[in-house]
Amino acid sequence: MTKQVIPSTAKLRTIIVEALLDKKGCEVITLDLKKLNERPTDYFIIAHGESTTQVKALADNVEKEAVENGMKPLHVEGVKNSEWIIMDFADVMVHIFHREKRDFYQLEELWNDAKVAEHSDKPKKVKK
Repeated sequence: MTKQVIPSTAKLRTIIVEALLDKKGCEVITLDLKKLNERPTDYFIIAHGESTTQVKALADNVEKEAVENGMKPLHVEGVKNSEWIIMDFADVMVHIFHREKRDFYQLEELWNDAKVAEHSDKPKKVKK
């Protein structure tokens, strides 16, 4: 019997962000909630897609990459409509929205006390 190696929370966050960027997830951010009282988890990773097809593809890729690295989501909700898919990885919750739903719910504003990290697949410009 082989021992299962579960990735660290930092590694899991990296896997999820890269999976979202790989499928062209839009405005991918991580909210660090660890210093907030009554938080539901340590991190939210939020992204959106331009269509329900892309939202589903983003969620599928996150799950595929996570499983390949030894971590399966505890629960996934919203796949049927693919307008807001929530993936629960215990310490990390992934929210993948259709653009209109993200604009409507403004999850980033609800947790505006959290530390925010923006992710992009484009190299950052170096100021000279």
